[in-house]
Amino acid sequence: MLVACDKTAQQAAAAAADSTAISAASTAPVTVIDDAGRTVTLAQPARRVVSLIPSATETLLALGAAEQLIARTRYDVAPEVQHLPLVGGSVDPSIEMIVSLKPELVVSWESDKRQQFRERLTALGIPIFMLRTQDTTDVFRGLANLGALTGHTPDAQRVSTALRAQLEAVRSSVQTLKVPTVMYVVFNDPPMTAGPKTFIGQLITLAGGRSIFDDAATNWPNVTMEEIVRRDPDVVVVPVGEFKAQALSRLKVMQGWRNLRAIREGRVVAVPADLLSRPSPNIGLAAEVLRSAMHPQFPSPVAEPDSIPDRAPSRDSAVKN
Repeated sequence: MLVACDKTAQQAAAAAADSTAISAASTAPVTVIDDAGRTVTLAQPARRVVSLIPSATETLLALGAAEQLIARTRYDVAPEVQHLPLVGGSVDPSIEMIVSLKPELVVSWESDKRQQFRERLTALGIPIFMLRTQDTTDVFRGLANLGALTGHTPDAQRVSTALRAQLEAVRSSVQTLKVPTVMYVVFNDPPMTAGPKTFIGQLITLAGGRSIFDDAATNWPNVTMEEIVRRDPDVVVVPVGEFKAQALSRLKVMQGWRNLRAIREGRVVAVPADLLSRPSPNIGLAAEVLRSAMHPQFPSPVAEPDSIPDRAPSRDSAVKN
């Protein structure tokens, strides 16, 4: 009995020590190197954050930082942020609106070349963290960095561990299956797909498929319809979002696309664009969706969208994520 009580007391003391450590960390200075190679230092974890990247917003929500978000872009779809002030688009936000909200941290694209935007915020003493969003490695690095910047490092570690386990479960489930060839349609006219070094390309491989353009040298290559027909994919995967109904029927009769065996035989799978286009902790769910698209014996964890794009989505919403 005394041993049990002593053990309980030790556990309580350890929990209290952990709580104290977390509390201390939440007010301690933070320094990280962002994905543009810049040193970002905060006097303490940011309590007021503006995320200009939808996938970063999703990451912050997964970390439990919803109450620290003070704005949204027009591409943020999570219910948790719909009540927040709108600052515009992801690549064309209102600087005046951002400044008026008095953020302690702004999360922006590593590939953003708008020097004036960065200089103005920096001159006003607003720290900017530049985030890279190309491959799955970026997702895990982003989790760690955003966790540190917002005081959620333990949550970042927890989410990362769960995400790795989810991805490994998908990978191991398809190891012995035949590998279908896949055309992932980023745009349909002119055709664009995802290269092998993007998170989409990597998830296709992990989920048991092979992109017909796994030899692409760029991340988002434009490809010819003639080459798509020549490579003749087993499955066509199309992300669906803000598009008109009946577009699948149009795709089936479009010049070139209608010549594909996958189109003729009905192996065209619609997947949610918001899920597949954003490298966040939701890539685990995206991998499960892709596995279902390529291996139909696995049920999809989400409902299949009922429309296929009949126009190219904006570059901001399709490639910027």
